[in-house]
Amino acid sequence: MTHVADWKKDVVNELEGIIRDHSTVAVVKIDRIPGVQMQNIRAKLRDQMTIKVAKKNLIRIAFDSLKGEKAGIEKLDDLVDGQAAVLGTNLNPYTLFKILGQNIQPMPAKGGEEAPEDIVVPAGETSFPPGPIVGEFGKAGIPAAIDKGKVVIRKTVTPVKQGGIISKEVAFALTKLEIFPFRVGIVLDGAWEDGEIYRPKDLDIDMDAYRSQMTYGAQMALNLAVFTAYVTPLTAVPILQKARIEAFNLAVFAGILNRDTADLILSKAYGGMLALARLMSAEALDNDLQGILEGAAAARQENAPAAPKDKKVEESKEKETEEATPTEEDGMAGLGALFG
Repeated sequence: MTHVADWKKDVVNELEGIIRDHSTVAVVKIDRIPGVQMQNIRAKLRDQMTIKVAKKNLIRIAFDSLKGEKAGIEKLDDLVDGQAAVLGTNLNPYTLFKILGQNIQPMPAKGGEEAPEDIVVPAGETSFPPGPIVGEFGKAGIPAAIDKGKVVIRKTVTPVKQGGIISKEVAFALTKLEIFPFRVGIVLDGAWEDGEIYRPKDLDIDMDAYRSQMTYGAQMALNLAVFTAYVTPLTAVPILQKARIEAFNLAVFAGILNRDTADLILSKAYGGMLALARLMSAEALDNDLQGILEGAAAARQENAPAAPKDKKVEESKEKETEEATPTEEDGMAGLGALFG
């Protein structure tokens, strides 16, 4: 029988305790996290979650041993890769993913690493005074020059493409420019809750957009319920208000007189009378009606905004009038043409 070291048993027991005592269990990756930063992250998250780093085979043993207690927990075996850890928390997977994302920190390149994405250095002025830094940028393939007492990057360049190796010269230049190509932190590979496995793509949700969509959906549902008269505690008042407005409008247009509609019906009838009177000849109207129409017309004219005067147009009109008015000499010339 193969002897198992006591420390391995202790680690498995600790992992089993974390898995058993929390409603959400996750596999996380902690590659590339410097010791100091890892301690800071752990201290910050200690009250919300428990993290245990262990060898991959020990983590898998702990998951398999508890598959009878937590259905589907063994599905996390396939996600254990690299420098992995088990995380236990009573937060739901969505909240966990968000919190871990908020604790991702930028990290500079040291040289010799593989670029996680295209590294772009934008053109523009830097904070550096003239000096040897111009040559250092040149060695890194970053075109630099001196302009107005400052070092400037002459054009936007991509010194390293995604997957390329970052040289020490490029790493030095990027750090000077405060361009940090790496992000370090606890990366969620997958989380278990109530028998379901959630991957990062399932949890990466824009909550503002989601909240907006939910609000819009609720508004549309309320509108549909009101217009179909589906009575609930939320729709009862709007339905009654809508019914009252529709009944009021119907009463006004049908001429049904009551204390609420009388003023509007009379106003509508008065307006219709005036509109008809404007279409009729003056001989068909009595003096009172003619006076009302004239007063209304005067009021409209008085309230109408004055048209702006164009000085050039006025001068042109005056000139045309002067040219169109015949003078005595023009008249004599015309008579001469008749008798010549």
